[in-house]
Amino acid sequence: MSLLTFRDVSVSFGDAPVLDGASLGIFARERICLLGRNGAGKSTVLRLIAGEIRPAGGEVERVPHLRVMKLDQEIPQGCAGTVFDVAVQGLGEEAERLRAYHEAARLLAKDPDDGIAQAKLEELHHQLEVTGGWTFEQRLESVLSKLGLDPAAAFEGLSGGGKRRALLAKALAGDPDILLLDEPTNHLDIPSIQWLEEFLQKLSCTLVFVTHDRAFLKKLATRIVDIDRGRLTSWDCDYERFLERKEEFLESERAANAVFDKKLAQEEVWIRRGIEARRTRNEGRVRALQAMRRERAGRREVQSAATLALHAGAASGQKVIQMKDVSFAFPEQPPILKDFSTTIWRGDRIGIVGPNGSGKTTFLRLLLGELKPQQGAVEHGTHLEIAYFDQHRSILDEKLSLGENIAGDGDTVWVGHASRHVVSYLRDFLFSPQDVRAPISRLSGGERARAVLAKLFLTPANVLVLDEPTNDLDVETSELLEELVLKFKGTVLRVSHDREFLKNAVNATFVLDGNGAVREFAGCDEEDWALPTEAPAPSAKAAPASPEKKADRPRKLSNKERQDLESLPKRIEKLEAEREALMAKMADPSFYRANGGMTPKEAADALARLEADTAAAYARWEELETLSSRLQGSA
Repeated sequence: MSLLTFRDVSVSFGDAPVLDGASLGIFARERICLLGRNGAGKSTVLRLIAGEIRPAGGEVERVPHLRVMKLDQEIPQGCAGTVFDVAVQGLGEEAERLRAYHEAARLLAKDPDDGIAQAKLEELHHQLEVTGGWTFEQRLESVLSKLGLDPAAAFEGLSGGGKRRALLAKALAGDPDILLLDEPTNHLDIPSIQWLEEFLQKLSCTLVFVTHDRAFLKKLATRIVDIDRGRLTSWDCDYERFLERKEEFLESERAANAVFDKKLAQEEVWIRRGIEARRTRNEGRVRALQAMRRERAGRREVQSAATLALHAGAASGQKVIQMKDVSFAFPEQPPILKDFSTTIWRGDRIGIVGPNGSGKTTFLRLLLGELKPQQGAVEHGTHLEIAYFDQHRSILDEKLSLGENIAGDGDTVWVGHASRHVVSYLRDFLFSPQDVRAPISRLSGGERARAVLAKLFLTPANVLVLDEPTNDLDVETSELLEELVLKFKGTVLRVSHDREFLKNAVNATFVLDGNGAVREFAGCDEEDWALPTEAPAPSAKAAPASPEKKADRPRKLSNKERQDLESLPKRIEKLEAEREALMAKMADPSFYRANGGMTPKEAADALARLEADTAAAYARWEELETLSSRLQGSA
């Protein structure tokens, strides 16, 4: 038996209905992922399930006494007090009584002779016994313990991940039959996301969640519900199979529509032949044609995918950015970098990960020269053209419309070497003409992300810097962005908690630990992201390998080390050839008579430099050969 059922539900907020005669059943212990484009209606479905809105048509049937709790996408403003004060709100009617009891207990603890507090405490204690409130408190204490939360901690003092766990405790405290999660991984670091996955898998209630995180989706979902053109379709399969089956479904739909449109065109030709079509014996055919016209007019076409195209600038120099012994820390904060050195080469696609607060965005700003290191130096290569997507979308002006943000005072933009109308250009990013005239402040999170991409991609670039670009983007647009990064010929720096994107689209990873150290890894292995997390430690029964053992695991050669190992033999050969050629010239007496293009002192200095470079190259090659052999032997 289903816990909740949609029967021909319709919801509309504008021209096209968000839901149009949609049906759905939700059953016990399912984990359902809602998928759909930005604006398709995912949050609307969650609000219908939660009872926050009512459908314009159809009905939502619930089993008696169904308990539904919801964790919203954004942390609500105005949450104050302790973790207990926030979490207890999930207990409904008992919340105020329990809060008052604990407040009276706190007052009495400060002043044991306070008779008023003592009387209030005794009265509330009796009320809680009568109503069974102690059972609710035990449930809340159990939830807070499982989530590793201190009930007395100040909510405002928690990190983003800690606040989301406190809000999750509030949702779980009500012992829900259905738990609704709207983008639960937004603003969480990778260890917190991994912990959340494991925690949700153990819950006995039904989950209905919206996410852009494909790894999270694959780990949790037992069923996928797709929202497309006002319809809800259910797919009992994994994500990869869903993509295949949906494409087959859409292809079948396209074929059926083509047959229908052909028949409609034939009937339109027939109706225009003349008076014969209007004779009484043909009235049935005329009525059928009118019905076909209504059906065709009501058809909602599949929304095309966004068209993402970044116009690459001229190639940068081979060396893009070099850090030499860089240190940086904010006052009274742990260091973000401590004596860190690295070189980023043209064509590198580097993922940057680390716990929340470890300084990933600051690291980017140091790389880009927006911040000056307190020690060491950051050197940029030649001909850099940088496109920077910052997670705060600061390149958008809230006072202007979308069109003004993209095209300024005009109505055209230059894309490569061609001029395009701004409405036509923004249609590639799934914006309607009405959206172009709307102020930025009215756009959703996903629409703002697409607007930033539209603005960035107008400028040719050979270095693409992306700071959490997929937050709020739907899965399909995230995949398109991933494809663009893979095809991009320049250099990519990407801060992300999207594990699927990192695995597919980077060839090296920098892992910040939040205390100044940065580990470099070739490729992107999820085991390399093992970092301290705010989540509670697992029980002894399921304890993983100790952090010390993890740290001792042999690392891999970084992308730069692998490139050096491959290129150094040729460089050594070249340096030796130049050295031999210069020595042969210097041994010829005519060289000094003609000066050979340089003075004797310049020739001697050039020879010394070549010998030093050759020795350094030999030393580096031997070092990497030894390291490579050791890592292979311990693998």
